[in-house]
Amino acid sequence: MITRLADELEVAPKTDDELRRLCTVPGIGPVTAGAIAAIAPDLETFDNGRNFAAWLGLVPRQHATGGKTRLGAVSAMGQCDICKLLIIGAMSVIRWVVRGGDSTNRWLASLVARKPRMVAAVALENKMARMVWARRAQ
Repeated sequence: MITRLADELEVAPKTDDELRRLCTVPGIGPVTAGAIAAIAPDLETFDNGRNFAAWLGLVPRQHATGGKTRLGAVSAMGQCDICKLLIIGAMSVIRWVVRGGDSTNRWLASLVARKPRMVAAVALENKMARMVWARRAQ
């Protein structure tokens, strides 16, 4: 039964255009793409990628007073199943950047050099969510 499910996961991105587009995002594989396709609502309902990331719970809380906005911690609210899969993918991408010195993603390489890996992973997770919104809305 497990081998049958694994075979279906391998075949699904090859036959479904939506899953194929989602798998082009670095750090997103067939499992994460399938979870996004199954759990997330139609992404055309979100105005932009930030709203989708907020639905996932990846956007920092905003505290505004007197016209001055301060960003707080990332909330724990949102769709935790997809977030867990995205963080695993983000950590995988970060591992490749740290090991190989991948120079194609300068933003991530400089972020990993300046910040702890988990902070960089959450930032990359947020970016991945926005890329998912952009790719799925096409």
